[in-house]
Amino acid sequence: MHIHLICIGTKMPRWVQEGYREYAKRLPAECALRLVEIAPGHRGKGADLRRAMQDEGERMLKAIPNNCRVIALDIPGKAWSTEQLASHMDGWMNSGQDLVLLVGGPEGLAPGCLERAGQRWSLSPLTLPHPLVRVVLAEQIYRAWSLLRNHPYHRA
Repeated sequence: MHIHLICIGTKMPRWVQEGYREYAKRLPAECALRLVEIAPGHRGKGADLRRAMQDEGERMLKAIPNNCRVIALDIPGKAWSTEQLASHMDGWMNSGQDLVLLVGGPEGLAPGCLERAGQRWSLSPLTLPHPLVRVVLAEQIYRAWSLLRNHPYHRA
């Protein structure tokens, strides 16, 4: 299974790039994590934020490969424990489908992205710094995989 992490935002700080890469490289081919960065819409003075979000959403939807299960990262979505995430991952890996995780920009995901998603997942009710989300996602995916494989990384 390939996991496509489609995120709004480019030019992340080095600590974000390094944190993401550290966990992504730990994952085996059976659960490969691939980052797709989508340039953010214009947010300068006088910018139309609704239009920026709509443009981002259109580009995100175009980046989704065919025949993938799509999950939107959304604060009001369903929160999962690590064990629940591992259980979901087990099902996803056995389904034969690749997975897409959508992470929106500062205003969240465009309505079209939320409609396209089969599930909505909330990492936390807290508002997390946007760059931190990709690091947390990569780590939690690695942790869930390690739990499924009885790897010593996950110690509950």
